[in-house]
Amino acid sequence: MKKIIFTLLSLMLFSGSVIAQEQKETTDYKKWMVRARGVGVIPNESATIGTIGGGIDISNNFIPELDFTYFFTKNITAELILGTTRHTVNTKSSNLTAVGLPNGVNVDLGSVWLLPPTLMAQYHVYAGDVFKPYVGAGVNYTIFHSEKAGDVVHNIKYKNNFGYAFQIGFDIDINDTFFINLDVKKIFLKTDVTVDASNLAGGPLDIPADVTIDPLLLGFGVGMRF
Repeated sequence: MKKIIFTLLSLMLFSGSVIAQEQKETTDYKKWMVRARGVGVIPNESATIGTIGGGIDISNNFIPELDFTYFFTKNITAELILGTTRHTVNTKSSNLTAVGLPNGVNVDLGSVWLLPPTLMAQYHVYAGDVFKPYVGAGVNYTIFHSEKAGDVVHNIKYKNNFGYAFQIGFDIDINDTFFINLDVKKIFLKTDVTVDASNLAGGPLDIPADVTIDPLLLGFGVGMRF
C-alpha cells in the first residue's frame, strides 16, 4: 500500500512538472469537472472464518455516487469519488455443532454500511470532439459503520482498511459544459471481522474472519465542466 501511495504522489509531482513546462501553451480546457452517477455495487467476496468455518455472502446494492475531478493538464487529472453503500452479510455452510446447532448452517450477520472515499489519478484521451475515454488508478480508505448484527449473534465489528482501485470509463459530450458518463471501477478491499457469538456459547466466543470484498462498481451518470 505504501508503494501505491508513493506512486500516486510521484504522479502528482510529475503532473506539476508538466504544468510548469507547458506554461506557454494556451489553456483550452476547463479545470474542474463534477459527475453524478447511479452505481451498481457487486462484491466479489470470499472469507476465511475461524471456529465455525464456511464461506461468506455479501449482497449487491445500487447507490448514488458523486465525484470531483481536477485537471492538472488537459490529459492528467485527480478524481475524488464519494459514495456510501449498505450490504447484508451471511455466512454460508458454517459448522455450529460446537454450540449445539447443525452443520452446514447459513448465519445471518445483519448489515453494515461502507463509506469508501477513493482518490484516483487519471489519464484522459481525446478521441474526437465528443468521445473522451480515460483510465485511472488510485487508493481508497473504507470506513465500516452502523453495523447491525442481526438476530443470531450478539455483535459484529469490521476493521477500517486501505484498498486500491482501478478504473476505466468515457465521457460523451452533449455540449461544452454537459456530458454523459459511463464508468467501471474495481476496488480491491479486505477487512478483519470479529463476530461476538457469546450468546450462542453461554460464555465468551469471538469468531475471527478475514474477509475479501473486492467490489465491481458499474456506473452511469451525467456531469458538467466548469
